[in-house]
Amino acid sequence: MRENEKLHQLVMAAIFAAAIAVTTAYILHIPLPTGGYVHLGDALIYLAACLLPAPWAMAAGAVGAGLADLLTAPMWVLPTLIVKALVCLPFTSKSQRVLCGRNIAAIFISGLLSPALYGVANVIFTGTAAAFLPQFLGTLVQAVGSGLVFAVLAYGVDRVGLKKRMLAV
Repeated sequence: MRENEKLHQLVMAAIFAAAIAVTTAYILHIPLPTGGYVHLGDALIYLAACLLPAPWAMAAGAVGAGLADLLTAPMWVLPTLIVKALVCLPFTSKSQRVLCGRNIAAIFISGLLSPALYGVANVIFTGTAAAFLPQFLGTLVQAVGSGLVFAVLAYGVDRVGLKKRMLAV
């Protein structure tokens, strides 16, 4: 990998991390009565996972969402670092298009993986299995919203050929 390409990927990951942090913490940040909050940051995590190689996308998702939690819900930083890195894995950046079959399937996989992992984290935090379902359902609402927003963003990115232009070094 050329030095220029490494720097380009680092900068793109940093831009995504910043956008994820701001989107998660402040833009359409809606607290839930069950705890936690609904946000659209996962849509940008999914997009990063489709545009950047996995290690860079995982770092952008973990750092961006981790910073958002540090600002809004500090007890969730550690689970978030793990969960948001893992939700990148079902996506691929190797396809010519963002909205390809694998990435459409990945919306559903990540949309269930994130709520399940946060549910488990909530069980660990509270020490009771009853804490799983409220956390799972709240996070599932957020994941569905983010999946829909991602699909719209991905369609737009594909329509204007942004992936090809954005990743050109």
